[in-house]
Amino acid sequence: MSYKQVAIAAGSPKAFRAVGNLMNKNKDTARIPCHRVVKSDGTLGGYARGAKKKLKMLEKEGVPVRNNRIGQGCFLII
Repeated sequence: MSYKQVAIAAGSPKAFRAVGNLMNKNKDTARIPCHRVVKSDGTLGGYARGAKKKLKMLEKEGVPVRNNRIGQGCFLII
């Protein structure tokens, strides 16, 4: 999902920056896999443990990433 999609699902469509800030503070990445949240344009965005770690985790899960962007078919549509 994108940060914007998470904000919409939470009932605050304009709070996508707040979603990013919240994801950055996530201490329980096993239960809340915030590495799966990306920017609306498909680029990976940030990750508290580093962009390379986010990329490796997504690739390990089978998400196709090219030029720092996930495949369009990988977005969850809400």
